[in-house]
Order: sequence, then structure tokens, then C-alpha cells
Amino acid sequence: MAVEPFLGTRAQRFFIATICIQAIAVLAIISIVFRMVAEHVDLTLTNYRTVPCYLALFVLAELFELLMAFDALRLRNVIQLVGILVFHVALVVFATIQIHETKVALVRTPNCDGTVSFVTCGGKGTLYRKVEHLLIAAPGIIAAAWIVLIFFVRALYYEFGWAVFRIVGANPAMKTMYQFYQVLICLLKFDFFAFTGVTIQLLIVVLSKNSTEFGLTIAAIPVVLVLLIGCGFAVQREVRSLMAFSLVLMLASETYFYKLYRFYDPNSEDQYETTRATLTVFTIVAILLLLTTFGVGLRCFTDFGKGLYESKTSDTLLRPKKIPHSDGEKPDSRGYPLQERLSIE
Repeated sequence: MAVEPFLGTRAQRFFIATICIQAIAVLAIISIVFRMVAEHVDLTLTNYRTVPCYLALFVLAELFELLMAFDALRLRNVIQLVGILVFHVALVVFATIQIHETKVALVRTPNCDGTVSFVTCGGKGTLYRKVEHLLIAAPGIIAAAWIVLIFFVRALYYEFGWAVFRIVGANPAMKTMYQFYQVLICLLKFDFFAFTGVTIQLLIVVLSKNSTEFGLTIAAIPVVLVLLIGCGFAVQREVRSLMAFSLVLMLASETYFYKLYRFYDPNSEDQYETTRATLTVFTIVAILLLLTTFGVGLRCFTDFGKGLYESKTSDTLLRPKKIPHSDGEKPDSRGYPLQERLSIE
């Protein structure tokens, strides 16, 4: 059996192309919104930092999704492809929330027109009305791309469906263990994005550079990175001590999200006004992701020493190779023998 080369099939190329086109279109729209708002307001003021934060988060999200897509195709990882679809839905939700967040930031007097105040009013001819249609277009484009991606993920599912069989064989127990390992690695990647998203919002929109909380937030970044990388290394190499330490640290990290209380605390809620909804969603998602990662990590920990080490530490079976074929067997255009594809589903 031959493994299709990286980006060697039409489904793979169109999957990447869809994400790229969607990313370019959305980032272009958000950049236009950023420029239009920047022409009329001082974006360094706390009330207006939502707009640069919106742009920064979407740049991060689109780059992250593109890297995840290339990584999923390289690893023939169907689970990660499904994770990208879920992530894409989250982008739709985030882009929709930003319509409300931007309105909160710009509109101080809802029922007046641009003749009173072009910047702070919410009526016809005001700044918000000029950018509103662009803000609405962003989630629409992302949702349309998601529908297209479903079609290509389905094709890739059948294309990659037997890759696990090639790695771990037909043993159902081995297949289940390997799938839990794939889920954990995928969750660690999404944990990184969720934590980074919360951190960016806190640093850009809310926290003062002179505050203690700003310093603590900065200090937490390398700690979380070490946690995620350490956990990934531990589960791949089956290092029991490092895995145990990572799981304990992961559970302790849940206390970081005490900030969720601060978003609605009467003594501090004013500073979160323009980004409270987005921060709340990001923080809740981060908490749930981390708890899920902890649970899956425990399951993977119990699978150490059960024969999966070689499959997790070597990807040679997923690398395309030209396979010698008999005289009566015709190769395809890439030098592979034409064979019926197996499925383990």
C-alpha cells in the first residue's frame, strides 16, 4: 500500500487553498476596519483597544489554523482535521461576538446620527455604521469556508482512513490507544492557542504595563509553554515522571482562570467592558480544553508500556515511498502501484 505524498492529491490541495483564501479575505476585511477606525479615534485609548486586539487575534487564529492544516495533512491525522472544523466554528462565533464588542467600544449614544457625533453615535452615517457591514461579512465568509471544508475533510477521511492500520495494525486495543494519543497531541495544540488568545486580550486591551497583574501574565507565558511542550514530549516518549509532573501542573494551572471572576467583579468590571464577552468565551473554552486535556492525558498515561512507543516515536510509515511492483502491475503517475485502498472503519 502506498501513502499519498504530502499535498499530492486534489483534496489536500483544495483543503489548504480554501483555508488560505478564507484567511486572506477575512484579514483584508479586518484590516480595512482597523484603518477606518484608526483614522478617527486614538487606538491607544482603553475604550478603542478592542479593534487592534480583534486584528491581532485573527492574525494569530488564521496563521494557527493554516499551520494546523499543514500539520494534519503531513501526519495524515483525521482527528486533527476534525479539530480544525471545530476550531473553524469557534472562529465564526468569535467573529460574530466582535460585532457586539466593536459596537460597545464605538457607540456611546445609540439613538443619534452622524450629524451629532460621527464617532460616538450609532445612527445612520456614523463610523460604526460604516464598518458594520464589514464586521458582518467576516463571520459569513468563515461560515461559507467551513461548509466547503466539510466536503474536503470527508474526502481526506477516506484518503487517510487506513493510515492508523498501517501504523498499529489490526489490533483494536492498539488502535484505540493510538487514537487517544492523537487526541492528546491535538488538544495540546489547541490549548496553546486558547491560552495565547486570552493572554493577548489581557495584554492589549486590559492590563496596564505598570501593574502587577501585567507582570504575572507575562511570567505565565513561558510556564505554560514548558507545560505543553513537556506534556507532548512525555506522552510521545512515555516518560512517566515528566508526564506525572505535567498532569499535576496542568491541574494546578486551572487556578490561573480566577480571572473569569474578575471580569464580573464590581470592583474591576469596568476595565473589561469592551472585551468582556470575548474574554469570557476564550477563558471558558481554555478551562474546558485544559480539563479535557488532563482527562485524556490520564488515559494516555495508563497506556504507557503497552507496546505503542515505536508507533508514537517514528513517522516513517507515513512517509510516501515508491514500492516495487510486479511486471504485470502498472504504477500510477507518481511511481506507486495501483492498489485498492483499505479502510479500518
